Amino acid sequence: MSAGSERSGTSLVDVAEDAIREWLRTGRRRPGDRLPPEQELSAQLGISRGTLRLALERLEQTGEIVRRQGSGTFVGRTDPTGLEEGLESLVPYSELARRQGVELGLASLEISERRVGSGLGEVFGVDPDREAITFHRVLLVDGERRATMRDVIHPDLTIPTDARARRTLERCEMVLDLVLGAGIPVSFATAHIRPRLVTRKERLGRELELRETVAAQELETRMCTAEGRVVQASVDIFLPGGLDLYVMRVLDERPPVTPIVPGGVVSVSSG
Repeated sequence: MSAGSERSGTSLVDVAEDAIREWLRTGRRRPGDRLPPEQELSAQLGISRGTLRLALERLEQTGEIVRRQGSGTFVGRTDPTGLEEGLESLVPYSELARRQGVELGLASLEISERRVGSGLGEVFGVDPDREAITFHRVLLVDGERRATMRDVIHPDLTIPTDARARRTLERCEMVLDLVLGAGIPVSFATAHIRPRLVTRKERLGRELELRETVAAQELETRMCTAEGRVVQASVDIFLPGGLDLYVMRVLDERPPVTPIVPGGVVSVSSG
């Protein structure tokens, strides 16, 4: 323990606990992500593994981390009202729910073939009168209607819409899982996030059982092949507490936590 820590009445365990907590808040690691091994983390902080373990025990008690014997230490649930997703990777909502202890369900599912219209006709490069397989879902988060999802498949492509496909979607997996399962080579996705007001009188508001106008997030996604051909177009609407969308931008590979310096001061790299 440093002399500065003794004078201030703050123990090295306190300082280590705060350092790790601040690091978790930088957003470089999200709920469900694995933390570095204890040996590596203690070396980065410049403390003993015993001190580190005491700090981790405190963070485990608050739910900020989760320790699993034989598996490691993971970032815990930080948002008690909804799901969080980084746009750098495509993670099934069922997996996000499992990681964070959120109960996810399906309020309704509609599978149909509909005219793509001029907007999607331009996106897909087809005649607006072409019909395409369309999936429309309303998701439950902890028993409340919090999101709608509309996915349209390129008219030239065929994917399963049978009972097995329905069961996949009832587990809140992605339509993308059906696309990949059909052998369609998706290589990357583009996404646009926009604010949107949803009123209780419009169809979307009725589906979500709104009682008043609500500000929501709209996520417009295009799934593409390596050549840039759009094979799936999606529009998802998320109410507050339904899904927190973020983009994590890492500028370098510096250690996330810098050593505890004399005097008990801790510097946390925001990366």
